[in-house]
Amino acid sequence: MTKRICVTGASGRAGRVTVAELLAHGYDVVATDLVRPPQDLGTGLLLADLTEYGQAVEVLAGTDAVVHLANIPAPDIHTPATTFNANMAMNFNVFLAAAQARIERVVWASSETTLGLPFEVPPRYAPVDEDHYPFPTTTYALSKVASETIAEHIAEWSGVPFVGLRFSNILGPADYERFPSYWADPRARRWNLWGYIDERDAAAACRLALEAPAEGSASYIIAAADTVMNRSSAGLLKEVFPGVPLAREVGEFESLLATGRAREALGFVPQHSWRDHLAAP
Repeated sequence: MTKRICVTGASGRAGRVTVAELLAHGYDVVATDLVRPPQDLGTGLLLADLTEYGQAVEVLAGTDAVVHLANIPAPDIHTPATTFNANMAMNFNVFLAAAQARIERVVWASSETTLGLPFEVPPRYAPVDEDHYPFPTTTYALSKVASETIAEHIAEWSGVPFVGLRFSNILGPADYERFPSYWADPRARRWNLWGYIDERDAAAACRLALEAPAEGSASYIIAAADTVMNRSSAGLLKEVFPGVPLAREVGEFESLLATGRAREALGFVPQHSWRDHLAAP
């Protein structure tokens, strides 16, 4: 029987590609957002405000699982208090509604910011992995850390598995033309150790998180295999963060955001790179 998946935040960048990914793999998708998308999703859209608990209950009715991507997506869009309060309300409402409905799984968007971004205070080591958590430095990051704690406890109470995806900066082919502007000054993208994730790989991670074995609550870093830069990763770290040790050897352009645990737990292996679209001199 075809599984019915609710995708919240379906009108956003990650939401649109996730809806497309799930439809392409034979899922029945219930798409929901507060606003309409800029283009057709390939399925209907249910308008809902997930800061209201009753609406969260309604959008999850009759679904098997949820991919919860609806949140204020970055620290500097609204005031700090607005960002924290809105994200916490949306996350708690979806988490509790999912648990009370006893759906099969909650996959949701946490954030790389839970690991210490922006790295005004240098990371303790690199590549940064899940053990660097928690290190919130904004109310946006704090909303994600607090939500991971809520997910852990609701998963324990309910038995519903929760999979958090700590997405790096989600970008797509249209964004890659900007990358050469970063190359002259490595400090321009130091804030997340020069990381990113292709939107198509972000969508694939959502699908894999629905399909992989899971219990309890766990969160994983989701990043591309490489950096946005055309210089060696070890050299970048030494120049910009000279006191930060490398915990292991890294490949020439290897990401300094470690995705090994996502590979082991979810089968996530990033397939897309800006290097497939833009030559790196």
